[in-house]
Amino acid sequence: MTRAERRNEKKKYGKDFASFCRILKLYFPDFIVWLSNLKDPRKFWTYETEVMLMTVIMKNVCCIDSMQQMTDEFLKDECVKNLCTALSVPEHEFLPHYVTINAFLSKMDTEELEKLRSQMIHALLRRRKFEDARLPGKYRMVVFDATGLFHFKERHCPHCLKKVLHRGEENEQAVYYHHVPEAKIVLGDGFVVSIGTEFIENESEEVTKNDCETKAFRRLAEKLKKEYPRLNVCVLADSLYASEPVFEKCVKDNGWHFLIRYKDGSIPSVAEEYRSICGFGGSDSLDGAIAETYPRKGGVNKKPHMEWVPEIDHRGYSLTLLVLEIEETVEKTGKTKTLSFQWLTDLTVTPSNSAEFANAGRSRWCIENQGFNIQKNVRYDIQHADSLDYNAMKCHYLLTQIADILLQLYEKGRPGIRNAKKTIKNISSDLLKSFGKLLTGEDISFISAYGYVKAA
Repeated sequence: MTRAERRNEKKKYGKDFASFCRILKLYFPDFIVWLSNLKDPRKFWTYETEVMLMTVIMKNVCCIDSMQQMTDEFLKDECVKNLCTALSVPEHEFLPHYVTINAFLSKMDTEELEKLRSQMIHALLRRRKFEDARLPGKYRMVVFDATGLFHFKERHCPHCLKKVLHRGEENEQAVYYHHVPEAKIVLGDGFVVSIGTEFIENESEEVTKNDCETKAFRRLAEKLKKEYPRLNVCVLADSLYASEPVFEKCVKDNGWHFLIRYKDGSIPSVAEEYRSICGFGGSDSLDGAIAETYPRKGGVNKKPHMEWVPEIDHRGYSLTLLVLEIEETVEKTGKTKTLSFQWLTDLTVTPSNSAEFANAGRSRWCIENQGFNIQKNVRYDIQHADSLDYNAMKCHYLLTQIADILLQLYEKGRPGIRNAKKTIKNISSDLLKSFGKLLTGEDISFISAYGYVKAA
């Protein structure tokens, strides 16, 4: 794309903040009402709840690294007027200072923010715009995984997890940290959003054994089943989740299905029976050939060989397990390498849907790439503690997930914006520039096409 073409493309995608408001209203007409109805922990206040929360959401949407920088960037009169106009609240002299916001979030109930996110997810699912993202045309793919957030050399709070490095050596050192498992629903190609969060945390400093990811998974699964009782879920997860307690929680307790990454060491008896059945020719198989072209890699030829055994007897376990394996030979620039993947599932795999299952299993990378990797290294910087108060930390994390839903919808709702602005960072930086320019009457009319804001 030439510079002239890129300039013309950028003109098409102007009005960034106005367009963001318009997309928000299109998908969530009652968003401001939802914000204002959240329980306010304060007895006396200067700023409305929606102003406090939307300020943090805009901080994340605009890819601002820290709360101090947010306060500096949002000092402009234009930022204040734009946010108050968008929220239809009386104009303030300033937007709230980061100290004020952190004091507010330290008292806010995290369940209120989880309720806000649930309202957003329910609204998206009701639109039925994302019906194609089902496996195989029936089950919603929900990816479970965990990531580390913060690390400290000294105990940060009673809920810190603890590990000891170089135990018994001279340089033995204790590290205190916080981890969080996430459930993210796949709503389309490259569109993966948070649907549930369960923090891994110790009850007190006196506990002798850390809370862990598998325990947090069970708590999170119970919350999701309660919040989305009719959602047909297929759980995608890594090999850590290949265990009987996870299978039982999914199938027996929640009525869900699963497609879980499997390694021979996870459940040795399953691997042994699978190899034995394959050796006797009791497996089904399918071969294929795929030719793909990547912008940087060039042409790549893939020859996947899929093999599956439909009924694995695991120590008399009542649940029928199916092992699906894919061996993929990749030819690129004269070099050949073979990749191998295995999954466990309770669903039925056939020659007609085996490729779909294999692709779904490999799509677990979405939560690591579109999810944690981008949130850590490209946007949001979720490993940066915006507050040292533990409750405020959790609120900041949840507000980041809410902002991520809005920002992904903003991008998906404007086809071509990635080409016009090239990078994810550019999209957010242009939003920040636009937020710092006063909304015009034309902008307000543009937004009001969906009835979002009222002219002053």
